[in-house]
Amino acid sequence: MSGEVEVTQVDLNKIRDFVFKETGIFFESKKDYYLKSRIKQRITDTGCKNFMEYFHNLVFGRKDGEAISLIEELTVNETYFFRDFPQLQGFAEKVLPLYLEQKRQENDFSLKIWSAACSTGEEPYTLSIILQEMIEDFDLWNVRIDATDIDRRALRQARLGIYGDRSMKDTPMTYRTKYFDKTSDGWKVLPNVTEYVSFEQLNLVDRVAMRKKRGYDFIFCRNVLIYFNEASRKRVMSYLYDALVSGGYIFLGHSESVGRITAAFVLERKGDFLCYKKP
Repeated sequence: MSGEVEVTQVDLNKIRDFVFKETGIFFESKKDYYLKSRIKQRITDTGCKNFMEYFHNLVFGRKDGEAISLIEELTVNETYFFRDFPQLQGFAEKVLPLYLEQKRQENDFSLKIWSAACSTGEEPYTLSIILQEMIEDFDLWNVRIDATDIDRRALRQARLGIYGDRSMKDTPMTYRTKYFDKTSDGWKVLPNVTEYVSFEQLNLVDRVAMRKKRGYDFIFCRNVLIYFNEASRKRVMSYLYDALVSGGYIFLGHSESVGRITAAFVLERKGDFLCYKKP
């Protein structure tokens, strides 16, 4: 294919609307350059002659075909182990102990956590490490960490469980020794971490799939809502609310708040961070 493929503003708007309909993610006009460059890349990669041919392939192709590939091209996967450490520390030291004590009194030793939009896996693996470090009677517990993301490539990386130094930059050396193996390819997560984590592809605005998510004690949905518009945020938060057990907690990114989205959660301050509890 010779020459650069033309992508007009009308074409951009078509893609913007398509992505929003499929994922709930809305790209504002300030992201037009980013959006256009990614679209051009996908047109080139698919061998399409022009935008019209590409868009037809996108809309009418297989459900697991180009639509998923485009979404993967557009989603951001910037993450690392122990990201936003103060919040994780608050979860581990302020929220978790009291919550587990209540479950012990009820003779309930099951613990179910959901890492929504888990990207390449650093967050759910971090949670597995935290639980093992913080729960003295860990062996008595039936722990399950479900990790989901829309991006198949990110999930493949997560299942592989090998990470570079950038992902490990905030990981304490004692944890590196205990939970990772240093290989020629990078830092390999050990089975004592991975055995509690399962990965699944999931679209957070997929109503049918989200209705199957139930019974979670804790949900981590951090740095995700910022990519949705107001209507999509309300929709996703409604699904997440239903997925939590009564008394369960949801943790969002530091720049995210449910205050303007829903009044269903109870806001709690735990030290230097905020979390939201389902009554």
